[in-house]
Amino acid sequence: MSTPVSDNHNRQFGAGLRPWFERLRSALAGEPRDREELLELLQDAQARDLFDADAQAMLEGVLQVADMHARDIMIPRAQMVVLEKDAELRAALGTVVESGHSRFPVVGESRDEVVGIVLAKDLLEHFLEDPEGPFNLRDYLRPAPFVPESMRLNVLLKNFRASRSHMAIVADEYGGAAGLVTIEDVLEQIVGDIDDEYDVDDEARILKHSDKRYTVKALTPIGDFNEYFGTTFGDADYATVGGLVTHAFGHLPKRGEKILIGKLRFKVLRADSRRLHLLEVLRKDTAATSPEITQ
Repeated sequence: MSTPVSDNHNRQFGAGLRPWFERLRSALAGEPRDREELLELLQDAQARDLFDADAQAMLEGVLQVADMHARDIMIPRAQMVVLEKDAELRAALGTVVESGHSRFPVVGESRDEVVGIVLAKDLLEHFLEDPEGPFNLRDYLRPAPFVPESMRLNVLLKNFRASRSHMAIVADEYGGAAGLVTIEDVLEQIVGDIDDEYDVDDEARILKHSDKRYTVKALTPIGDFNEYFGTTFGDADYATVGGLVTHAFGHLPKRGEKILIGKLRFKVLRADSRRLHLLEVLRKDTAATSPEITQ
């Protein structure tokens, strides 16, 4: 009796998948395994159309958040949109309307002193109920969660979920506010940028942490980068900083790889199998005669 064509097809399909599933089973069975092996398995599965490229990028993002820290994605203190603890209602609402944010750190004598967090909806409710009545911003303060700069993003995400909070203040080694981070910032490392009607990409592409250290989105145009850093990188062969860095490496770099170009050292903070997403830029005192690559 002849074997039906469909049975032959099923056997061939099963035989094709069997080596991949055996590799996956062996990788999860306690045999030697590392991140690179797991990433190769994911890339192999995506190449076999077991899931699409977007799903692969998210899976790789999940792996990467375990190696990233709060300081890598935080909004630096100087760029935080804050309310002063003695602010009048109309002044506070002006900041709310202008920024479009829903939560605001409330500061004391300086930005380094965060005394709590205020929700925009609480201020709007007060305005609707009694716009001319007595108002004290401190009556609406909620506790501000503090996390260390070194907290890993996977732990931070777990904390956000457990506490049902959406914003945390990132504390420096002295206990002061170094910046802030939101649950959206963490999720963006997994699913990519989450834009809303209030996001202004041009302002968020380059974040200054200090006079020497910056976080830069890989999609930042070369022209904007040159204007900000006073560099003269050409844009004939690539339009973005990610393209510049990839060209200098000669390959698509992975997370943690570093390269020195001129007086700037670039470190890959987030990348997937297709492109770069986030870079750390450090100003160096001396220029390099040629790119130096480290891993």
